[in-house]
Order: sequence, then structure tokens, then C-alpha cells
Amino acid sequence: SMRSIWVAERALAQMFRRSVAREAFGQPLARLGGNFDVIAESRMEIEMARLLTLKAAWMMDQGDGRAAAPWISQIKVVAPLMATKVIDEAIQMHGAQGISQDTPLANMYMAQRTLRLADGPDEVHRRAVARIELKRQARRAEGRSDD
Repeated sequence: SMRSIWVAERALAQMFRRSVAREAFGQPLARLGGNFDVIAESRMEIEMARLLTLKAAWMMDQGDGRAAAPWISQIKVVAPLMATKVIDEAIQMHGAQGISQDTPLANMYMAQRTLRLADGPDEVHRRAVARIELKRQARRAEGRSDD
């Protein structure tokens, strides 16, 4: 997860450099269209994934693998998905150059997309999270909350 966050940070840095260096219609790309929003959303998504990673790590440090399991499953979905989205936005900001060998973005995207399969498909992790959440909500509805 931390590797995915690091990759997303690199992609965001590339996106930023491109957005201030490249001009279109007499303005830097950063000031055109929704690029402010793209940059802001990328930063916020990185930080959300970072916080979820820290929560998963904290849960693991508590020594209860069962309690940590849903947090681990969540971050195995969230971090690579976030990274592929941020990288995709960076590629978009670069245009055709983003998929060329002139930037590391295409390779970064491929590696993150592969990670979403190699570490177990997202659907498997989502199913695990949903099962645990359904059990937790059922206990809560019965008045047996362990939260």
C-alpha cells in the first residue's frame, strides 16, 4: 500500500510539473478546465489512502489478525485503485507523451493495474470486507455491538 502511495505521489508530482510548464490557449494547463479539481482530487485521494494504510498498520500492530483483516482487505483495494486513478490523470495531463517512453507514467500504470490482480482480485477483498461488515451490522441490530 505504501508503495502504491509513493507511486501516486510521483505521478502527482509529474502532473504538477506538466500542468505549470505546459501552456494552452495562453495559460498554464493548471488553470484550464477542471485541472484545479483534478490536482486537488488527486491530493485528497492520496491522503485518504495514506490514512487507511496507517489504520490498517495500527490494527496489525494491535496483534489481532482477525480484527486487522478487514482493514488490510480495504487497503489492498483502495491503494492500487487510487494510484491507477492518479496515474491516469497524470497521463491525461501529459497527452500522448503520457503513454510514451518519455515519462514513467505508462509503466507505473501497468504495474499498479497488475498489483490489483497479483495481490488478489479486488472482488475477493471486497467480498471479505462485505462479509465482515454484514456480520457486524447484524450483531449491532441484535444489540450485541462490539464496537
